[in-house]
Amino acid sequence: MEFKHTTVLLKETVDGAFSDPKGVYADLTTGGGGHSLELAKRLSGGRLICFDRDGEAIEAAGERLSGYPVTFVQRNFKELSGVLDELGVEELDGIVADLGVSSHQLDEADRGFSFHNDAPLDMRMSGEGLSARDVVNDYTFEELRRILYEFGEEKFAPKIAQGIVDARAVFPIERTGELAEIIKNSVPAAYRREKNPCRKSFQAIRIEVNGELDALDKALTDGFDRLKIGGKMSVITFHSLEDRIVKNRFKEFCTGCTCPPEFPVCVCGRQPRGRLVTRKPITPDAEELAENPRSRSAKLRVIEKIRA
Repeated sequence: MEFKHTTVLLKETVDGAFSDPKGVYADLTTGGGGHSLELAKRLSGGRLICFDRDGEAIEAAGERLSGYPVTFVQRNFKELSGVLDELGVEELDGIVADLGVSSHQLDEADRGFSFHNDAPLDMRMSGEGLSARDVVNDYTFEELRRILYEFGEEKFAPKIAQGIVDARAVFPIERTGELAEIIKNSVPAAYRREKNPCRKSFQAIRIEVNGELDALDKALTDGFDRLKIGGKMSVITFHSLEDRIVKNRFKEFCTGCTCPPEFPVCVCGRQPRGRLVTRKPITPDAEELAENPRSRSAKLRVIEKIRA
């Protein structure tokens, strides 16, 4: 099976998380297996645990990483801690996560992720549960407005939500092409000329369908808890909502005393548990951008655990 995906910030991400060839590592977003393969090649007596919700990704990565010491898990990465318990793994030496939607998912029209192709409204990474069709046709105006504004940061969220509600009152909205046309007709012409007005709305619906932000927050917290002292986590984000969660959670891990500034001495006793390896996010260089334009919004942050 061909699972097309161009790996972003490959060396930087793996270098950030890797330390010991005998260690145990987790790739929380296996996708095309690029980061996983680079990690697996560096192992000598170690082990890699590969997560992905997408069965096609797991199948393709299984072929690509055949012969390496890899355990594949078709589960949501928010289940990391439970899976590690099931596998008898107490600590991890490193974690990598690439939060971008894979090129395969975007380019496979039937998956319904892209507004560039006309396809059934789906957007489910796992292929199960709530779909984009359910969101678009069943959510109230207020629910649609909220997710478009919160998850898409779309300033025309009320107009787009109303356009969806009006359209579905005539016929159910079944396809990505229909939704894209509704979005375009719901925003001012100047906005349409400025950029494709569908990007933010499709992002918002995808995040809602897959529960991405809540899952990310739990995965970061549980993942950091399961790192051994000296273990590191590399996380690539592709939009501001994800990056804000990663940045804030890493900041929390690295925060010590939280006593009010007027206290003469610390009474909380809190000490930092982490150290930022990257003070500022690492971004693709000009060469990578030229080879893979989809990497333009990628930001890599790396943290090291220094205290339990």
